Amino acid sequence: MLLVSTILLMLFIASSLYVGAAIGVLGASLSSLYSSLPLMRGVGEMAWGTSSEFTLVAVPMFILMGEMLLRSGLAEKMFDALDKWVGHIPGGLMHTNIAASTLFAATSGSSVATAATVGTVSIPNMHKYGYRPALFLGSIAAGGTLGILIPPSINMVLYGALSETSVSDLYLAGLIPGLLMAVLFSTLVFVVCVVNRKLAPRKPRASWGERLRALWALGPPLYLFMLVVGSIYLGWATPTEASALGVVGTFLYVVTTGKFSWDRLWTALEGTVRTTSMVMLIVISAYFLNFVMSTIGLTDIAVKAVGSLAWDPIYVMLAIVAVYLLLGCFVETLTLMVATTPIIVPIVVALGYDPVWFGVVFVILIELALITPPIGMNLFVVQSVRTSGAFRDVALGSLPFAAVMLGVIFLLLAFPELATWLPKTYNALK
Repeated sequence: MLLVSTILLMLFIASSLYVGAAIGVLGASLSSLYSSLPLMRGVGEMAWGTSSEFTLVAVPMFILMGEMLLRSGLAEKMFDALDKWVGHIPGGLMHTNIAASTLFAATSGSSVATAATVGTVSIPNMHKYGYRPALFLGSIAAGGTLGILIPPSINMVLYGALSETSVSDLYLAGLIPGLLMAVLFSTLVFVVCVVNRKLAPRKPRASWGERLRALWALGPPLYLFMLVVGSIYLGWATPTEASALGVVGTFLYVVTTGKFSWDRLWTALEGTVRTTSMVMLIVISAYFLNFVMSTIGLTDIAVKAVGSLAWDPIYVMLAIVAVYLLLGCFVETLTLMVATTPIIVPIVVALGYDPVWFGVVFVILIELALITPPIGMNLFVVQSVRTSGAFRDVALGSLPFAAVMLGVIFLLLAFPELATWLPKTYNALK
């Protein structure tokens, strides 16, 4: 049953079916092959129940936040301000790329939006100042991956809904690994550019007066981060309610900065509806597939199959990491998360691992899929923003950052407290 399910999923995806359709057809196929009950009759109720689930209301809210911020001019001001603080370090604008991605990730919740926004602002400077393309473009693609790890994160909302894990705990768990990964990205750039100074020109150091004046431009993203994440942990709002607060706060920022227009609002709403429809089709299909797998006993079979191996849990986790590294090269990230969460999380929990901790490891594995060719979404986003030049530059430039992300996964395996300490401390203080 496991073998048939895996082969069918790979065939449906390889046949260029839309992701939501591929997952739904897989559920229907497994139902007709292995169930004596008419499981297809539950699709309507399941679609309604999933679409009206309170946790998932956060998805369109965070998408709308990202759409409005994309058109607000916030990224340009934020990028220039951060450049005043980190642009003089060996590696120059590549540090600014990573810092801007980290800050924008704390407001948008989307890796693709983060990579597209920072890339649009930064890539013209690559040509202007004479940076070598590969590492520079890699810093944008890898920096964009922080969008689904640093809270608020759309993918963590989806993981929480599919695995029945607290989104608040996931947000806290992702904070330290996300910041650690950003620091390690910058450390990599620093070391490489000290060894080979031809990769990046040195910029003059900005004066303290310029730096202090630039801090005003960093206020809006920090204000939005505190509005969304702070309201959750102060007990004022649930993650879903906080996402609505984020939309209101973003709208007020757009209005007060004079960036509001009905055309921009309409475009943002249209983009939100399009993206949300795509995401929810996949989620509904995944819930149906999860329902079918539970009914026919496939989830229990998977857990028992792994248990029968009699491997040490750490070796099973290393095998899971290896499988996801391989799948990430060929399967789109949202597909990878939604299609496999219902199968893999019960296995991980049965091994004795914390589902919150695994959520962080899982998201980093999903992030790796964003920058591993040939299907790495962020690679294509950065290349499309670049408009010219070889795709090879983006792919090769991302590989050192992929190695850093893999290193963070091993750190989490060795020191799970990196992810679990904050949520445990917060829950103990409540």
